[in-house]
Amino acid sequence: MVISFGYDDWLKFWNFRRTGFGCASFNDCDDLKRWNESARTQFRKSNLLKITGEKNILEGDIAMTRELKRLGWWSVVLTLLFSALLLPKQATAQNGDDQDDPPTRVARLGYIEGSVSIQPAGEDEWVQAVPNRPLTTGDKIWADSGSRVELQLGSAVIRLSENTGASFLNLDDHTVQLQLSSGAVNVRVRRLDPDDYFEIDTPNLAFTISEPGSYRLNASEDGTYTVVGLRAGGGQATGNGQTYTLHAGQQGTFSGTDSLNADVEDIGGSDPFDNWVYARDRRYDESRSAQYLAWNVVGYEDLDENGDWRDDPSYGHVWFPHIEAGWAPYHTGHWDWISPWGYTWVDDSPWGYAPFHYGRWVSLGGRWGWIAGPPAVQAVYAPALVVFIGGGPGGWGGNVGWFPLGPREVYVPPYQVSRGYMNQVNISNTTVNVTQVTNVYNTTIINKTTTITNVTYANRSVQGAVMVVPQHAFASAQPVAHAAVAVNAQQLASAPVSARVAVVPTQQAVLGARASTAGHVTAPPAAVMNRAVVAKKTPPPPPVSFAKQQQALAAHPGQAVAPREMQTLRPTGAAAPRPMVKQAPPGKPATPTMGHPTNPPTAARPAQPMAPAANQPANRPSAPAPNERPNNQRPVAPAEPNRPPAAETNRPEPSRPAESPAPSNRPPAAQPNRPTPPPANTRPEPARPEPKPNQPAPRPQAPPPAEREPQHTPPPAAKPAPPPPHQQPKQTPEQKKEDEKKKEKPPGA
Repeated sequence: MVISFGYDDWLKFWNFRRTGFGCASFNDCDDLKRWNESARTQFRKSNLLKITGEKNILEGDIAMTRELKRLGWWSVVLTLLFSALLLPKQATAQNGDDQDDPPTRVARLGYIEGSVSIQPAGEDEWVQAVPNRPLTTGDKIWADSGSRVELQLGSAVIRLSENTGASFLNLDDHTVQLQLSSGAVNVRVRRLDPDDYFEIDTPNLAFTISEPGSYRLNASEDGTYTVVGLRAGGGQATGNGQTYTLHAGQQGTFSGTDSLNADVEDIGGSDPFDNWVYARDRRYDESRSAQYLAWNVVGYEDLDENGDWRDDPSYGHVWFPHIEAGWAPYHTGHWDWISPWGYTWVDDSPWGYAPFHYGRWVSLGGRWGWIAGPPAVQAVYAPALVVFIGGGPGGWGGNVGWFPLGPREVYVPPYQVSRGYMNQVNISNTTVNVTQVTNVYNTTIINKTTTITNVTYANRSVQGAVMVVPQHAFASAQPVAHAAVAVNAQQLASAPVSARVAVVPTQQAVLGARASTAGHVTAPPAAVMNRAVVAKKTPPPPPVSFAKQQQALAAHPGQAVAPREMQTLRPTGAAAPRPMVKQAPPGKPATPTMGHPTNPPTAARPAQPMAPAANQPANRPSAPAPNERPNNQRPVAPAEPNRPPAAETNRPEPSRPAESPAPSNRPPAAQPNRPTPPPANTRPEPARPEPKPNQPAPRPQAPPPAEREPQHTPPPAAKPAPPPPHQQPKQTPEQKKEDEKKKEKPPGA
């Protein structure tokens, strides 16, 4: 018998020992440090430990063989048997069943400009979007005309231009699958680990991102073509059994639905949407707060202008917000119901995301300060890091209260989780001992009780820390500041403390604080959002509606339906809902039509921050040669997200026939980039003509999409030149004699 004992097996064994030692991480335990280094060395020396009944052999390593002999054959066998027999039981006891664990990340609705609406997962109503709302699998979003929106994931930022509809087909710890039904998106991928997967699906292709970079996709309104531009990075476009690879500095136009045709050329200059993206990117790249936080904390860039960092001898780096006197955490906002977490805090402050879903709060010298989790530990999202008062069955006089968790205090999720998740969500957000977390897990999750006893919470006794509202206000996404109930210190001291609020949510909580706008907001055309997209990876089934969850929610009030239980609520067989996707067949490498020579992939540097268009980004391809394209040209497609490709208006075409005159009602200012026709018999100057008075000077960049002219741009409505002499009407003989008499008549006569 041959037993393989690889590095992953060592890690499992260490994990068990780590729990026994009570260490929060390897760095907290000297024994684990030595064990870690020893095991790594052993594994590097040989990828396979072979143990047979006749002899002990560690191929290629005499030193390890001697060590095995010293330990003895039976000690090795017992170790392996212990790992094989006891570790699975320990892992089961430690991790529980992680099938019900929620994702450790969501997408933050971080910035809204104009009219933006969302359709929560499983619902039919569109409502006005609210900043700081978390988005997850099944949520849909629409940016109307003249609008833009930014979604933040930690590892990436997704930005939508106007008239753009998108949704998350899947969003979990390692997968981002975005549906782009129509419009334009820019995706800045900041980090992509080997086990991460990022896919953007449009009506005629699926684009998979293979490395960090900057990507722009435009899906036509009719769903017949997609334009993909890469400022940095790399990826593959797949559709109808064909796969095309794109590199940094390239732009591909992919047309057709029955067959996928590809035209690739140099990516061009930027438009107003690109410039807005560059400006937003600088907020991340230049943020001072990033040095104090884990790399994947969402919303850290908003802390710079809204507070200051100070060092405290007891807590290290502490961020203090710039707020008015009397302010307290979790006092200005509302509670939404978002599955699979349940009640989720949505703060009203523009910076109010990171400090309410990561870390802990502390009162120092009369000021509230926020302490982030360990920077070296990957952050885990939590719906709200609070403790509830009077949230048990029967309520607390019809009210419910809460206060923020303090440093080193254990967070008990109000949803079903495994022991491993419980450790992860606490260790990543505060400095806490694993043994302490395990004890709390056993007394709450294992024993299935929401009441917390024998724990003294630091912030419970802080003046003004506790917020109390009626339960119906809590469960219907009402602004808590407007519904606050006054209670005295004695009432607060006698109220029970619990991990969740045992109140069934309402439909308003699902739709959010703008539930009243349902049916009164701009929604995307039905043909756009119901259009199927091409997908390489099969997404999960569509979410179950809130109406179908009512019975399950009533059985355990205040707790979200667990994923496995949610499966039982879905219809089976032919009635089962299917995602609006067309599964792409396996793609074979295909060669596109090359429109212009492209720069090599090394010309772009994904790690470099994007610069604004005025300064030209460092990773932008060099200008094409004069005989290829004029210096002021750029491809039309990325600037026209909802229009099919057309000929470039500024490309010289000597053989083009004269165009018809412009309509007389078109104002001159509408054509700033076209020179005024010269007078007859006058040769035009080779340089750009000077603008006429009362006309704006030519602008190098195109106007926003809403203002952009069609590609068949008519001639400018400039003042026409006088007609040439041969076009003047002929004079009659009588008119000639009259003119001669006038010339002969002396002056003053």
